[in-house]
Amino acid sequence: MILIPVYKPSLFGNERKYVLDCLDSTWISSKGEYLRKFEDKFSEKINVNYATTTSNGTVALHLALLSLGIGEGDEVIVPTLTYIASVNAITYTGAKPIFVDSLSATWQMDPADVERKITNKTKAIMAVHLYGHPCEMDAIMRIANKHGLLVIEDAAEAFGSRYKNIPVGGIGHIATFSFFGNKTITTGEGGMVVTNDKTLIDRAIHFKGQGLAAHRQYWHDVIGYNYRMTNICAAIGLAQIEQADIFIKRKREIAARYIQGLKDLPIKVHEESPDVFHSYWMFSILVDPTKRDGLREFLLENGIETRPLFYPVHTMPMYSNSFQSHRVAEDLGWRGLNLPSYPSLEDDEILLICNCIRKFFLNSKSIDFKKR
Repeated sequence: MILIPVYKPSLFGNERKYVLDCLDSTWISSKGEYLRKFEDKFSEKINVNYATTTSNGTVALHLALLSLGIGEGDEVIVPTLTYIASVNAITYTGAKPIFVDSLSATWQMDPADVERKITNKTKAIMAVHLYGHPCEMDAIMRIANKHGLLVIEDAAEAFGSRYKNIPVGGIGHIATFSFFGNKTITTGEGGMVVTNDKTLIDRAIHFKGQGLAAHRQYWHDVIGYNYRMTNICAAIGLAQIEQADIFIKRKREIAARYIQGLKDLPIKVHEESPDVFHSYWMFSILVDPTKRDGLREFLLENGIETRPLFYPVHTMPMYSNSFQSHRVAEDLGWRGLNLPSYPSLEDDEILLICNCIRKFFLNSKSIDFKKR
């Protein structure tokens, strides 16, 4: 029986109140005041000019790519160490994902590898802020400006993170967020597209609403999509964003306790690099690849759920039609796992998890403890 899940949402604010208000008003679908309130509050929170809600984070990515004009014959550079949605969204448009390796220090996409992969077909770079740690955005934007490329920030896992004190999502040309149930703030299912460009947000709104023309009722002038969020989901999102600072503060406290509790074990944690603010969507560690699955099984036997790091996408059947080697991403993918890190996780539960990990390594006796 799972006693400590890897994640669960914290729904202790105005969620019930706002949802009941939606029900009382009968505005439960893709119109209603909570959509505007959530979009306005979100754009204010991350300091961007425009935001539009979507039904989930994957369609937010697709919508962002469509808004940029990405399509057949284009190439989009993307890290191979990411959740599959980042890559699938590129494929939905007819464009080709071009994989790059990761930096071992931050686990984010390697800017040097980005530059190596640019061709005359490259249209954009998708910078994925993996597990809440920002990418090297100065380097990525410098490369993009040099080659005339567009930059999409996939910030699905990085709400609240900052790069050189700038909130992620407001650095590239367009960005997306996810509000799935395991994200820092949730709407159950949901997403957001944000940008500082009025033309791009107008295009996103146009495409997400079935391509409905702005000034002629029931006239559709492009092939559009039904990517709209419901008013009920937005009501939950508004209640969540009211608590966002509390959630992020607690997640950083949890990360600090893990770092302290695991410091003398044969483990490498995903730490915060200089000049960034890591929101620690997930608290992630690296262990010897021969020990990872055994550690996960041992923790599960003690009621503690974990999950593996994302497997590099270039190793998956539909994207492995030609041989590629991305050694850092592969090493991270085979060694990494995520520990429970939700805001309501108690300090004594963190201690229990750390003690179970310690017990596993003491019993294994095959790896010497690191000396610090």
